Amino acid sequence: MKKFEEIKFNIGELKGISEKNIEEHLKLYAGYVNQTNLVLSKIEELSIDAEKNMGLLSGLQKRLGFEYNGMRNHEIYFNSLSLGAHILPNESKLKNKIMEDFGSFDKWLQYFKGVATTRGIGWAMLYFDRKENRLLTTWVDEQHLGQLQDCTLILALDMWEHAFVVDYQPSGKKQYIEDFFENLNWEVVEDNFKKAL
Repeated sequence: MKKFEEIKFNIGELKGISEKNIEEHLKLYAGYVNQTNLVLSKIEELSIDAEKNMGLLSGLQKRLGFEYNGMRNHEIYFNSLSLGAHILPNESKLKNKIMEDFGSFDKWLQYFKGVATTRGIGWAMLYFDRKENRLLTTWVDEQHLGQLQDCTLILALDMWEHAFVVDYQPSGKKQYIEDFFENLNWEVVEDNFKKAL
């Protein structure tokens, strides 16, 4: 079985988010890659006698969504912090689509930041729904509960405490959100959107 490989990201110095925090966070991402491979390998092995291993397979199938989405969510997150901060130009397709769907860029940004302050662990996400030709902003619990089926993930903001508590403490959640957008490479996000079209 082909294995998933850990991506190496080009993340430089970030405002507010320390190199140490990114280092530790990347180790967590590597763990999701490893666990995805391990879970898939175990499923393949146990499926040889699926009836006998039904209980184990059931648990592993449920675990797969958590590990796999943890891997993919982090790839979107870390890619968007790679290669330095870049603004979203006024002529960008994504900015125009945000304005079309949400009324204005600032209105969407305020809404997204509000979603990011949802209590608990999870992710603030921006998706593109090709079927409806619209952007959707939502909260995803943990990694896997609330992912929008058949939508492409454009932007992911990790709101698990491991993403910010080292640098910001729990009370600094809102500042972490502000700094995330200060560090964001909108060229990467724009590229995610163009690929989704």
